[in-house]
Amino acid sequence: MPSENSSPLQRLSALGQSVWVDFLSRESIRGGHLQELIDRDAVVGATSNPTIFQKAMTTGDAYDDQMAELAAAGVGLEASFWALAEQDIEGACELFHPVWKRSEGRDGYVSLEVEPTLAYDTLGTYREAMQLHADVDRPNLLVKIPATRPGLAAIEDVVAKGRSVNVTLIFSLARYGEVAESYVRGIERLIAEGGDPAKVASVASFFVSRIDTEADRRLDQIGGHDELKGKLAIANARLAYEHYNEVFSGPRWDYLAGKGATPQRVLWASTSTKNPDYRDTLYVEELIGADTVNTMPEETIAAYQDHGDPQARLDSAMEQAHELFGQLERAGVDYDDLTDTLEREGVQKFSDSYEQLLQALEQKRRSLAPA
Repeated sequence: MPSENSSPLQRLSALGQSVWVDFLSRESIRGGHLQELIDRDAVVGATSNPTIFQKAMTTGDAYDDQMAELAAAGVGLEASFWALAEQDIEGACELFHPVWKRSEGRDGYVSLEVEPTLAYDTLGTYREAMQLHADVDRPNLLVKIPATRPGLAAIEDVVAKGRSVNVTLIFSLARYGEVAESYVRGIERLIAEGGDPAKVASVASFFVSRIDTEADRRLDQIGGHDELKGKLAIANARLAYEHYNEVFSGPRWDYLAGKGATPQRVLWASTSTKNPDYRDTLYVEELIGADTVNTMPEETIAAYQDHGDPQARLDSAMEQAHELFGQLERAGVDYDDLTDTLEREGVQKFSDSYEQLLQALEQKRRSLAPA
């Protein structure tokens, strides 16, 4: 139990939610900053994505030596990116390994995403996910796979091979249900083939703030429904958690758990507030619940440590959450179209970041080349 002098994030963790940081860089790994977050802010995992790597690799000089070596050896641009990224992920996995060991595999994970251009390629995604696991070769690696429809089969196949997965870019309740089913089927196949499900971990990354941003934009276009603004993201997450509790209980799951399988926890992603009218800890405060993860950018971690008020609120106001969907529909907001739009945009944003990253790395390589 936390003491009276515990920080807000320590008290939040005691309620059963894990805090992961939504950022990674070589400087933070080697300079001690990531270790500070672990020691001071109860951070027990880290996530990365193409946008995060773009920010990390194109500022400062932490990558310059390795980039120059790779260029001198004639390594191509994309292969150079993966060499840089994998070295960061390996370093972060080493830092978090004591957390992974202490928590018996519950936490201590670091996520690395498959190439974003593969989001609609089932076989390409599967092959790259397996290759990344082979290359990094750490028990606390999660390979990120987008929750597109083609991604669902890849998720199931990777899990069936005994590999751990972070399923990302989930926006809709229907798609979350399909993601959870893909994980369960993968575990069933793994057990049927004699594999050990205890070695497989997974989270389902459900995006939060972008839901409100898009819903509020549509409500503004319609006009006259201000009372519905800023509510869909939290309601959406609460109903996802309700489904999580249904899937990971009952006879089907109990059999798998008896073989050593662990539930695929829901992870709240995109939890910084985009609207300055909303309080900066909104998507932390309202989504605290047992057996969940919140991956926060550093500014949200700092804000919560300063003025967070941790209480388990995730499974409250469920009736109102259900009612909100009907209210939005009557107001003219098409939920399915909204979430489909966000999925397409999410894939595109990561693809754009990846392309921009490669362009920036090419410019940096030229600047490092000997005259």
